[in-house]
Amino acid sequence: MTASDSKLSEAVKNIFGYKPRNIALYKLAFRHKSAAIEINNGVKHCNERLEYLGDAVLSSIVADFLFKKFPYKDEGFLTEIRSRLVNGNNLNNLSRKLGLDKLVLSSIDNGFMGSSITGDAFEAFVGAIYLDKGYVFTQKIIVNKVLNTYMDIDDIVQKEVNFKSKIIEYTQKEKRQMEFVIAGESENGKKQKIYEVNLIIDGKVVASGKDYSIKKAEQNAAATAWEKLFPCV
Repeated sequence: MTASDSKLSEAVKNIFGYKPRNIALYKLAFRHKSAAIEINNGVKHCNERLEYLGDAVLSSIVADFLFKKFPYKDEGFLTEIRSRLVNGNNLNNLSRKLGLDKLVLSSIDNGFMGSSITGDAFEAFVGAIYLDKGYVFTQKIIVNKVLNTYMDIDDIVQKEVNFKSKIIEYTQKEKRQMEFVIAGESENGKKQKIYEVNLIIDGKVVASGKDYSIKKAEQNAAATAWEKLFPCV
């Protein structure tokens, strides 16, 4: 193991409390495409594939965490909160709090590393943990070292994000047709009416939402649609 490998291994241990087995995965996780190494046949070696994998693993872990934490909330609420937790700005800030931004290898000046580079590196890092240690270990790290330590879930829940307004703004800007349509009504065991609303864009149902009020059902549908349209925002 080289001196730089040892330094990276020690940094991971200091931040997350474990020593990597396959240090090459972690080196790759922090190599931005601007600092990619060209290998065979023009293929570039950078963290984009690990970022893709880590995004899926992180989304799964956060979904499971929220499902257990909020057993009586519907899918619209869970989708909205997951979107807030894993959006680009949140992951960028989280990466800096953890000190991962200092490990990113990039040709871009650090002063301009504010777009999505650090958040993307965090997702790639999650992908590296998964390949190195497996899903269960990765889940424990994310829940214990990230969600329960660096994120105030209750505060995030209380911050209202008006996804309906965001969807309306987006469709107006892109000159697309959208509407909310009541798809159905039902009652729970207490005879309370539950509304299901479809969000339709350009004649196609993009997402649905349910709630006891039509307005909240529209918000839930908009939150689901926003994640589908802009999964990394």
